[in-house]
This record gives sequence, C-alpha cells and structure tokens, in this order.
Amino acid sequence: MKYEGMLAETIRIAGHDGDEIGAYLARPLGSGPFPGVIVIHHMPGWDEATKEITRRFAAHGYAALCPNLHYREGPDSSPDDAAAAARAAGGVPDDRFVGDTGGALRYLRALPYASGKVGVIGYCSGGRQAYLAACRLPLDAAIDCYGAFVAGTPPAGSSLQPIIGLTSSLSCPLLGLFGAEDMHPSPAETARIEEALNAHHKHYEFHTYPGAGHAFFATDRVSYRPEAAGDGWQRIWAWFGQYLNA
Repeated sequence: MKYEGMLAETIRIAGHDGDEIGAYLARPLGSGPFPGVIVIHHMPGWDEATKEITRRFAAHGYAALCPNLHYREGPDSSPDDAAAAARAAGGVPDDRFVGDTGGALRYLRALPYASGKVGVIGYCSGGRQAYLAACRLPLDAAIDCYGAFVAGTPPAGSSLQPIIGLTSSLSCPLLGLFGAEDMHPSPAETARIEEALNAHHKHYEFHTYPGAGHAFFATDRVSYRPEAAGDGWQRIWAWFGQYLNA
C-alpha cells in the first residue's frame, strides 16, 4: 500500500532582489523524486484556501510551494489586510512577481528529493501571473485558471499592463481553464490569447465551462461550480502528469 503521509510548513525563501519572503511548502513524505508545482495564490491573498490547494498537490505526489506575494505589504498581517494593501499600491509589480517566483523555482529544483521538473498554476490574478511566469522563467508546464488581463486592459489605478506580447517567449505547454460567464477574462479575451498562441505555434489547450463564471474552483464561495471544478481538476492532474511526471 502506498503511504500517503505529507509534511506541510511555512518557510522562508529568497525572492526578488534577494528579499526574504514567506512561502508555504507541502510535500509527500519519502525520498522521491517528486516533481514540483509552484502555486500562485489568487487576489484575496495567501489564505487558507490556497494552502489547502497546495496540500492537495502534495497528496498527489508533488512538492508544492506557494510563495506569499503580499509578504512585503504585511508579513504579520491577515491575508485580507495584506491583499488590500497590495491592491492599494496598484497590485504586485510584474518584475517583483517574477523575482519571487524565480526564487520559488530555484528552491524547488534544489530540494534533495526533487525530480528537476517544475510547473506553475495560478488562480484569478494568479492565472495571469502563471502565464507571465511561463513567459519569463524556464518551466516545464503551466496552468492558467481564469487569469484576467493577459490580453485585456487592467482597470484604472492598476500598475499592470497586458502581457500578451510576451507569448512568443512562452517556455512550456499551457493549459487554460475558464468560465463562459466570466467577465475577466471574458470568452472574447481568451479567444485573443488563443490567436496569439497559435500565431507563435505554442502548445496549449483551453477549456471553457458553460454556466461557470469567475472563481468556479473556489469551494468556499458562491461562485463554486462542482461540475466544472471536478472536470478542471481531472485536466490539471492529466496535464501535470503528462509534462511533469513523464
């Protein structure tokens, strides 16, 4: 029988410009080798729901690491307060995000039980950031769960810009999971992203779920759609299974 124990803990990693930031690590017990997954939290922050997702990856055989992208805004604050401070500042700057995620990537690849392969997955604002990471870092697989403003223009007051122009640098296969009733990203925006991916001959799969809006994976919110989320998780396991476990 396979032993399903895991270790989950809060750690510190070196992020952008060598800054120390918090991160949540969950991994199976055993010698491995285990592929890695970087979990990018949603706009509400580095919260319990995201840590539960991180543990879910560990339960499926991955060393999963979720960096706290709002650490500088409130290392000792609640996720809500730190997220509010980040939004008030215009959002997490893209270069800082890439630096923090690059630190997470280096941490995972240096683990003694690592297989060397690492993927990234993100939800909401983290979906956009997963796309950005896949264009700026040497990853093995990426999953964008309803990431807004990859192609569309962010709202006034945001420091972010569309990142669709980086598509030619996409380093790995990309899976996209979206809701047909979502406004950010809308089906029109995801169609624009597909056009760019096709123009640059990138390997990807997009799935859009009828009746689902934004945050359909979120079990603690009214937006949760069990059928879409269930199918989405199966596609996540298949995607990472193909590109990280091969």
